[in-house]
Amino acid sequence: MEYVYLAVKSVVIFAAVATAMPFVVWAERKVFADAQARIGPNRAGPFGILQSFADALKLVVKEDIIPRGADKALYYLAPVLSMIPALTAFAVIPYGGPDLKIAGFPIGYVTDPKEVGILYIFAITTLGVYGVVIAGWASNNKYSLLGALRCAAQMVSYEILLGLAIMGVVIASQSLSLVDIVEKQREPYWGFIPGIWLFAQPVGFLVFLIASFAEVNRTPFDLPEAESELVAGFHTEYSSFKFAMFFMAEYINLITVAAVTATLFLGGWLGPGVETYPILGVVYFTLKVVALLYLFMWIRATMPRLRYDQLMRFAWKFLLPVALANVFVTALWVALRS
Repeated sequence: MEYVYLAVKSVVIFAAVATAMPFVVWAERKVFADAQARIGPNRAGPFGILQSFADALKLVVKEDIIPRGADKALYYLAPVLSMIPALTAFAVIPYGGPDLKIAGFPIGYVTDPKEVGILYIFAITTLGVYGVVIAGWASNNKYSLLGALRCAAQMVSYEILLGLAIMGVVIASQSLSLVDIVEKQREPYWGFIPGIWLFAQPVGFLVFLIASFAEVNRTPFDLPEAESELVAGFHTEYSSFKFAMFFMAEYINLITVAAVTATLFLGGWLGPGVETYPILGVVYFTLKVVALLYLFMWIRATMPRLRYDQLMRFAWKFLLPVALANVFVTALWVALRS
């Protein structure tokens, strides 16, 4: 019975995330349109809200082209390796508290692996780089290969920063469980300042946010798919449904990063009235994720792309010392308080 319960929760969460993805794409187009004084999608459905579904249908019926000389097995495997990690990361992200139950079963998260939630997310999301690298290698295209090499170096560099930013939260929370990390943010500071880690770890939050942009290849760190230099980067030779899978993986990764950021630094499901009405936790969590998604869209609409040397120099010569200093100060603060 327990396994059936977990399977049902998993299917519901994965379906919710996959369903939300087209609406995130539509929202980003609307944000771009507002930033550029345009109307944006306005034909398919009311306010153009069905435009993403129309685009998905168009991609599915397009011809599926395989480049000459491609490694077919790896060529087909790459989109799957990009898609699966993006979805499975949601298994440990709590979108509601332990008090949110149906028939006595907690439904605020799929599962809560005590003391390994953060490690699980790192292990799963790191696998996403393999899909990009394999796609660039298997396509037998020099632009795709250059994009894959850029992505490998970029993700390795910024994953270190992600780990250091999270380490500050882990040291302060003294737990690797995402549920425990959220619970640690329940008590306010000095009785009136919200207890979220954003206020106690502002440097860690900024480092994590910047590294997240690089991790999901978003502007201004979208060097692996720089159209002006690499045609389309690692997915240049992909078409039809396989390209749609890469496209979906990018936006599902975006939702995942927003959800992890909300959990680690913004209190997750916590908010006024959650103790009385636990269902409000889902509402608060969703609002925080939507606000972060808007931030990602706004940055993409306003900031130019960095050069690759600037990207790497920024990581190793500026962000790395800052992240290390944040970990040191946090550890010292916790040691002095204990």
